[in-house]
Amino acid sequence: MPGPTRRAALTFGAAALAAPALSGFARAQGATQLAIATGTTGGVYYPLGGGLANILSRSIPGLSATVEVTGGSVANNQLLGAGRVGMIFTQVDASVDAVRGVERFRGRPVNVRAVAVLYTNRMQVVTTAATGIASMADMKGKRISTGAPGSATELMALRLIEGAGLDPAKDFRARERLSPAESTNAIKDGKLDAYFFVSGVPTSAITDLGASPGIQLRLVDHAEFVPQIVEKHGPVYFPEVIPAGTYPGQTTDNKQMSVANILAVLDTMPNEQVTQILEVAWKGRDELAQVHSEARGFTLERQKSSAAGVPWHPAAEAFWKAQGAQLA
Repeated sequence: MPGPTRRAALTFGAAALAAPALSGFARAQGATQLAIATGTTGGVYYPLGGGLANILSRSIPGLSATVEVTGGSVANNQLLGAGRVGMIFTQVDASVDAVRGVERFRGRPVNVRAVAVLYTNRMQVVTTAATGIASMADMKGKRISTGAPGSATELMALRLIEGAGLDPAKDFRARERLSPAESTNAIKDGKLDAYFFVSGVPTSAITDLGASPGIQLRLVDHAEFVPQIVEKHGPVYFPEVIPAGTYPGQTTDNKQMSVANILAVLDTMPNEQVTQILEVAWKGRDELAQVHSEARGFTLERQKSSAAGVPWHPAAEAFWKAQGAQLA
């Protein structure tokens, strides 16, 4: 399981690393510390996490919230279960697996509880016109990346590959496990043909690729495979469209598969702390939207139990009901 980054370990405090922080908080040198697990620097979790940490630290007396760069949702749920972080950004599919104790969490379930439903994460199958890839079937025999180890991108990519009738172990010339920024650089260098990345849109790594001179960006349609994926893995995925022009050089709509994102904590975080965090985050949602446009998806209408996927933390459920959300 991926451990904390150096920066997160230093800010989280030695006391937190010595024993699980069951409440989600830790005491260090008289201050209350909260580590928030995000994702890779080329995605949306990281900047939004930074914005959230800033708002929480500024608004809650005595709290110092810090951001941890991680492989993504699977690693985040594992870190949460180990008590190494107090709050996570995560895709619903990874947290559902964590609660059930299946896939990467087999034998090690995590009592993940939803705090808020954020925005939609889009599966983006990224390539260029020069590769000749225009469909999932065209990826056979190509060099691909299915995302960083421990990421929800990897989890979702493998499910999509299987749903499209491809074998990740046999049908590709090479399968790398790179971050989106690394994947973009590999395509520029001619070392990779396509990559998968699940994130909000636009995301910086794909924007970078589309804006590169001499490269014609192409996003591969795959929404047609959603029904068979849902049949096997449950109703956590749904089809959406990334409109043409979202990225430089993107000339057509991209019909793709999406999943919701949530903020989550352990079931052991005290009600008062969850309520305090939500009050500050909800009040600061316009500021978060200035950090990244996807934060505009943090709305009252999105607070649905079906979208959250995992049980609500009781304090979060009470908070959203008080705000007028129709959770059912």
